[in-house]
Amino acid sequence: MELLLVVIALAVGIGVGVPLGIKIKEKKDKEKLASVEEKAQEIINRAKEEAERLKQEVKIEAREEAYRYKEKIDQEYEEKQRKLAEQEKRLLEQESRLLEQESRLSEKESSLERRSEQIERRAEELERKEKYLKQQENEIEKQKEELKALAEAQQKELEKIAQLTHEEAKEIVLKKAEEEAKEEAARMLVRIETEAREEANRRAREILALAISRCATEMVTEKAVSVVPLPSEDMKGRIIGREGRNIRALEAATGVDLIIDDTPEVVVLSGFNPLRREVARIALERLISDGRIHPARIEEVVKKVEEELDVTIKEIGERAAFDVGVYGLSSELLRLLGKLKYRTSYSQNVLQHSIEVAYLCGVMAGELGLDVKKAKRAGLLHDIGKAVDQEMEGPHALIGAELAKKYGEDEEIVNAIAAHHEDVPPESILAILVQAADAVSGARPGARKELLESYIKRLETLEKVATSFPGVQKAYAIQAGREIRVIVDSHKLSDAEAVHLSRDIAKKIEKELTYPGQIKVTVIRETRAVEYAR
Repeated sequence: MELLLVVIALAVGIGVGVPLGIKIKEKKDKEKLASVEEKAQEIINRAKEEAERLKQEVKIEAREEAYRYKEKIDQEYEEKQRKLAEQEKRLLEQESRLLEQESRLSEKESSLERRSEQIERRAEELERKEKYLKQQENEIEKQKEELKALAEAQQKELEKIAQLTHEEAKEIVLKKAEEEAKEEAARMLVRIETEAREEANRRAREILALAISRCATEMVTEKAVSVVPLPSEDMKGRIIGREGRNIRALEAATGVDLIIDDTPEVVVLSGFNPLRREVARIALERLISDGRIHPARIEEVVKKVEEELDVTIKEIGERAAFDVGVYGLSSELLRLLGKLKYRTSYSQNVLQHSIEVAYLCGVMAGELGLDVKKAKRAGLLHDIGKAVDQEMEGPHALIGAELAKKYGEDEEIVNAIAAHHEDVPPESILAILVQAADAVSGARPGARKELLESYIKRLETLEKVATSFPGVQKAYAIQAGREIRVIVDSHKLSDAEAVHLSRDIAKKIEKELTYPGQIKVTVIRETRAVEYAR
């Protein structure tokens, strides 16, 4: 029974346990399946999200690529549009030029037609005038023949009446008239001379003797050179420079010839223009003391010396006016007066000559009871035109009168300046006094020498011939007039034109000037490039 119960219990256990186990297993399988499905769903979801993300990235990249491609297309389109616009613009310009050329051609054609019509009309008018002139010429010839025949008939009739030829009668009449005129002139001269000679000569001798005795002056000396001392012989080499560039630069800047020879510790400056020679002397002394001698420094020093000399010239004029006792002159007249120190006339210093004439005019005016100050003023300014006579055309007396009038001088003084060489008639006693004082100052023993003045005038004429050509900046006569150095503007003349210019200047000198030996014409064309490092 127990065994049966065990068996029954076993059977029941098996019967109940097997389905229950199956159910439990199914439940576990379902749980696993659910877990697997859940994991699969998660994987699917993640895959979908990744696919969506990749899809968005692909879309973004596609958009960027499309945008870049669109920009490239737009740029190509704009470039093509720009090129098309430029081509269109060029075509329009060509079309406008063609239209302008066509209009100009039509205008030229019309003007040529008008000119041809005018020429035809003028030819017809000239033909008519020629015919008329021929008729007039024939009539005049006929009238000449008639008058000639009539004159011959009248002359023959007169010769029959007077029993004299025409030439004999003419000679008798002229001889008689000449004798009567000479007799009358002799009587007038005798009367005038007897009335005025003794008194005038006596008074004039007294005044001139007094004026000359009260005017102390120096003898004139010819001098066309200046001597510059050197600290040592080595300085000569520095002045000459490498291949002579320093001495050439100094001569070109000043227009003065530098003579460097065997004379120890001395350089000679030779030039007919005292102003240039003074500039060269001061500039060379400064270069020697400074020690820096090269072309750029030379030009800088020469320019500075010229500016300083302008101030010095005005001071010289002020001092001359103060010494003479002439006040109230304009600053420009004082500057011109100072320039006269560097101007000579027949080797006589013009400023010294002007001061001398002023003293003489003052003394004679005092003796005659005239205005002494005005007389001194006229005497001091009488040669003021010589300060600019090389720059202006005309006699220096008339140039000086124009300058005096321009700067407010009295009409009487203006006339005295203009009349001191009889270019205009004198209108006052003051003008006569200036003439007399000028003659006394120039005619006294040792005042002047003709040789240097004619030499200087020849050199000045030589420089004027060179500067008369276009493109010439400066011209300097050196080597006592045996050489003319011409500096031209490199922007206006080429090298080939400079060669032609030297030939043209030489031909003009041969044509217009008279000179001994030969004259060397040197044309200098220099191009400079200047830049500053900052």
